This record gives sequence, C-alpha cells and structure tokens, in this order.
Amino acid sequence: MIDYSTFTEEALQARLKDLIQDHADLDLSIQALSLAPLPDLIVIGRLKRKKLALKDEIVRIEEFLTPDIIA
Repeated sequence: MIDYSTFTEEALQARLKDLIQDHADLDLSIQALSLAPLPDLIVIGRLKRKKLALKDEIVRIEEFLTPDIIA
C-alpha cells in the first residue's frame, strides 16, 4: 500500500484528478463494450476490476486528504 504522507497535497490532488478521469473513462469503455453484438465478457470483467481498483485508490486518497476530526 502506498504511504501518502510522502506526497504533497498538490501531488495527491493531481493524482486524485487523474484517477477520477481514468475511472470515468473505464466506465464509458465498459458501457460501449457492453453494447456490442457479442460483448467480450473477459475484457469487460478485466476493465471492471481495474475500475474497482481505481475506486479503492480514490477512496484512500480522499480519506487521507480529509481525515476524520474527533471532537
């Protein structure tokens, strides 16, 4: 797992922006492949796993950037 404390906030924000864009791009690709007359379910499955991995990293970065404040 990546230690986000070694990155600047700007670097993490840039990474987060890239991940969100990649996640959206994968979503569009999955939708397009699903509409094919004979969709390649193996490729779609791989893209869905990549999309899930991106979402997991997005959540980790968001949680690191906005830690819970205990009052």
